Amino acid sequence: MHYKQYKSILSAQNGMNLYRGCTHGCIYCDSRSLCYQFDHDFEDIEVKTDAVAMLERELRRKRKPCMVGTGAMCDPYTHLETELCVTRQSLEVILRYGFGLSIQTKSARILRDIDLLDAINQQTKCVVQMTLTTHDDELCRILEPNVSVTSERFDALCALRERGIPTVVWISPILPFINDTCENLLGLLDYCTRADVRGIMFFGAGMTLRDGNREYFYRALDRHFPDVKQRYIERFGNAYVCNSPRDAELTALVDAETKKRGMIFGNDAVFAYLRKFDDSAARQVTLF
Repeated sequence: MHYKQYKSILSAQNGMNLYRGCTHGCIYCDSRSLCYQFDHDFEDIEVKTDAVAMLERELRRKRKPCMVGTGAMCDPYTHLETELCVTRQSLEVILRYGFGLSIQTKSARILRDIDLLDAINQQTKCVVQMTLTTHDDELCRILEPNVSVTSERFDALCALRERGIPTVVWISPILPFINDTCENLLGLLDYCTRADVRGIMFFGAGMTLRDGNREYFYRALDRHFPDVKQRYIERFGNAYVCNSPRDAELTALVDAETKKRGMIFGNDAVFAYLRKFDDSAARQVTLF
C-alpha cells in the first residue's frame, strides 16, 4: 500500500476510484492492462491522499444532487478497506450531502456498510452492482482466487434484497472454453431471480485481452488450464475482443431468460436506470 496526492476525485460523469489496484487476483482483470498506466505493482494498492475530504469539497460545489458511482475500475471493497474504511467514510459523505450512489463490487464485505447503503436508499437512491461470473464455487476460486465466492455474493444480494436495496448483476466476463456454458449462465440467472435482482448487464459471451492483462491471464491458464492457452492463441491471436464460439447461442439465452424473469433488459436500459437520480425521494439537505 502507498498514498498518492491527487487534485480531484470525481470524474465529469461523477464516478470515482478510491483505490488504484486490487488484491482480489481475478485472472482475467482488464484493469491490469498497460493502457491504464499503472506506475506501481497492481497489488500495491494506491490510496488517494485525503480522498474523503476531496469528495466532500467536490460534492459541496455541486448545484444539485446526482448519482455518484464507484467500482467501475477498482473494487471499493479490496482487502485494505477493512482497515482503512475509505469507502465507508465516502458513503457517509454521500449520505450527508443527499446524493445517490451506484456502487460495484465482487465482495461480500459490502455488507459491513449495509446500514449506510440502506440510509442512502431511504433518502435518495442506492443501487448495488455485483459481478458474478461463475456459478460453481470451486471454479470461482480459480478464476477469482482472493474474493468472495459466488455463493457468498449471492447471500449478499439476498441480504440487500431484505433491506429493499435494489441490485444489478454484471454477468461478465464469460471466458471462452472455461465458463461459457448454458448450465453456468442458467445457474447465475437462478441466483439473480432468487435474489430479486433488478437488472442484468451482459456484454456477450467473451472477454477482452490486451497487453498487460493478456500475459497475466496466460500465466494463470498455464497453471490451471494448460490445454486452453493454445486454443486462445490459435483462435484469437492478439485480438482485443475474444468472443466465445457459443456467443450467439448464450447471448440469446440470457436475453430470453432476462425478459422472462422480468428483469430490466438491455445494457442501455440498465445504464439509464443506474444514472437516473431519484429526485422524488430526495430530502432538503443543508450544505452548511
